[in-house]
Amino acid sequence: MTSNLNCPRRLVRLVVAAALAAAGLVAPTPSFAQLPPHPPGSICLTPYLWCWMPQPGPVNQSCVCYTPRGPIGGRTV
Repeated sequence: MTSNLNCPRRLVRLVVAAALAAAGLVAPTPSFAQLPPHPPGSICLTPYLWCWMPQPGPVNQSCVCYTPRGPIGGRTV
């Protein structure tokens, strides 16, 4: 009888683990992108992506990358 009680618990654990794994695949994660060669201040680096700046500016200044989901703030590199 004990094995019958453990079976639903194992199934629940498996479903929860699978759901957490799937959520990790679609959740935004910090970017660890390799940047292309570029002049200083010409790339905006955000926690999730990078984009080219319209024109180079000072390094480590606030900048924005525009995405389909809205703007994401970053710093120039």
